[in-house]
Amino acid sequence: MPVEKGNVFLNAPGTLNLEMKSHAQTNTSTAGGAMLLLRSVFACVIAAAFSPPAFTIVSSAVISDGLTPCQPAPSERQLRWHELEFYGFIHFTINTFTGKEWGYGDEPPSLFNPTDFDAEQIVSTAQEAGMKGLILTCKHHDGFCLWPSKYTGHSVKNSPWRNGRGDVVKEISDACRKHGLKFGVYLSPWDRNHKDYGRAEYITCFRNQLRELLTGYGPIFEVFFDGANGGDGYYGGARETRKIDRETYYDWPETIRMVRELQPGACIFSDAGPDVRWVGNERGVAGDPCWATLNSEDFVPGRADEARLNRGDRPGSHWVPAECDVSIRPGWFYHSREDDKVRAARNLVDLYYSSVGRGASLLLNLAPDRRGRIPEPDVKSLREFRRILDATFGGDLAQRAKASASNVRGGAARFAAKNVLDGKRDTYWATDDGVKTTELIIDLGRELDFNVVRLREYLPLGQRVEGFAIDRWQEGEWKEFAKGASIGNCRLARGDRVKTSKIRLRITKAAACPAISEMAVFAEPK
Repeated sequence: MPVEKGNVFLNAPGTLNLEMKSHAQTNTSTAGGAMLLLRSVFACVIAAAFSPPAFTIVSSAVISDGLTPCQPAPSERQLRWHELEFYGFIHFTINTFTGKEWGYGDEPPSLFNPTDFDAEQIVSTAQEAGMKGLILTCKHHDGFCLWPSKYTGHSVKNSPWRNGRGDVVKEISDACRKHGLKFGVYLSPWDRNHKDYGRAEYITCFRNQLRELLTGYGPIFEVFFDGANGGDGYYGGARETRKIDRETYYDWPETIRMVRELQPGACIFSDAGPDVRWVGNERGVAGDPCWATLNSEDFVPGRADEARLNRGDRPGSHWVPAECDVSIRPGWFYHSREDDKVRAARNLVDLYYSSVGRGASLLLNLAPDRRGRIPEPDVKSLREFRRILDATFGGDLAQRAKASASNVRGGAARFAAKNVLDGKRDTYWATDDGVKTTELIIDLGRELDFNVVRLREYLPLGQRVEGFAIDRWQEGEWKEFAKGASIGNCRLARGDRVKTSKIRLRITKAAACPAISEMAVFAEPK
């Protein structure tokens, strides 16, 4: 796995604190290399089944019958993001043809010439794997643009591919729409090619390029700001090291304002938001627990805490859920030497449980090869990964079960225990306000083998549960199967395969009366 190296901080006084770390390695001779990942804090601008059904968007402060969201609660854009759970990264640029992870910026556009670029193959591969969206690296640190930007010559318009008339961003975004996937964009703030990087003129260029991406390619579900900040580069032939004033150079609040204006439904990713945070590692592993809440104001230059990003804060001041980024290969871009190092399907399954299964999202990177296609070893692994997930989550063993609870809010059917079994995320079981420790029993009606239980909270009401346990009925008594702290969007409790006729959920601690939208039971294929 890549070694993390180097931290560069940025602070716009009174408005914004950033630490940046990029997804690319600087040592091209070492698989995985040394990476930097964008870490940022937007303290004063932060917004307050495998294919699960959508949430009912709720904006009222009081939902009904006195149920008030446990603050902080997700915004509408964040609720839509939570529904995706699993989506892909596409790292593809001039680095694909140089064998590097970080381009210097002096690579001639003529090097970019995929022999059989096929956006349909890339997107359909992602769709077959179960991904709900794709984020494309439209410009990495080398400055090469995968669309014919008006603001630089360092782009596909000066490459031999499609005789200079190609547009990778358009072809991928069109294919995403055709196959029902969301489309997102990655734009590196650092540009090692641009002659004005480090000067005010470059910020104008950067925002102009961002505007092109946000206005020319349809709806965007996520804007991913990742990149190192300053250092050595080509810079229009200067070949020098440029350092920036990390406190003022980017003026991030203005960029965020522009994103909100042009793509109000898009979530913005960085270390601490404002909408989605980094999980604190590039292994695809969320903390246990992994709270969706974070005290964002605590993240200032020099005090970024990867452990806290990994687990979140409880209580927390803002809703900033975690995104788990990880590559299917040791590197982020394609290298033929890594063809025998593709993650196995079982490893991908484990990553799913340690990310989605802990309430975060899984952002799995795919690297098209020099043809412009997802390589066969990667496709094979993804298909087997999806087969295992389908075999596991294709049928809820509790669908025909009966549910009962020790308390139901007001005794009303609207909040009945049976709501956890109906497969809908906008219905839920809730208790009276004073009841924060309670239990729910699922009677399966017969003995069944299982090893996975999926729990979900009703997210428009915030993250309420702070402790839970799951028991199985065996030999005339309850025996504990699993326990934990956070549930949130999705909690997958996975253990050894056991046989039982009844399963019990105990809420052992909660900040407010529980609101559970799902309790489903599954068995992984033997």
